[in-house]
Amino acid sequence: MRRIWWFFETVAGGWQLLRLLFISRFRTKGRYWIWRHETAFGRGKPTRRSDLVKAALDYGRWMARTRKVGRSRY
Repeated sequence: MRRIWWFFETVAGGWQLLRLLFISRFRTKGRYWIWRHETAFGRGKPTRRSDLVKAALDYGRWMARTRKVGRSRY
């Protein structure tokens, strides 16, 4: 059951990342994405691309959980 929840949370996180890309007009070299990269990693960029993808998915999962908590239940 835990893996199923993780899968759904990952899909929701991917959706949130896609939504964020759409809002920023897919300008990944824009001010927001540069700021996001600096605050997420500081001066040390991940050495492997897989670490970068994992960090991005973790952020997407966090966004999905945060938006879920903020929704009205009524």
